[in-house]
Amino acid sequence: MEASGMRSLNCPVCDGKVDVPEDALEGELFECGSCGAQLEYYLEGERPKLKMAEEVAEDWGE
Repeated sequence: MEASGMRSLNCPVCDGKVDVPEDALEGELFECGSCGAQLEYYLEGERPKLKMAEEVAEDWGE
């Protein structure tokens, strides 16, 4: 486990390491430093994981 309350999780896109704070909340977004993917933090049971973040639809109404 890393110092200063961080843990490394694997990016689901490129398998690179993404540092996530120990106190991260479900739904919090992170960016992979290797591939730039937007990732969402979630728990699978008790295991912390990352998945591709949902694309935010752009608001075309002006």
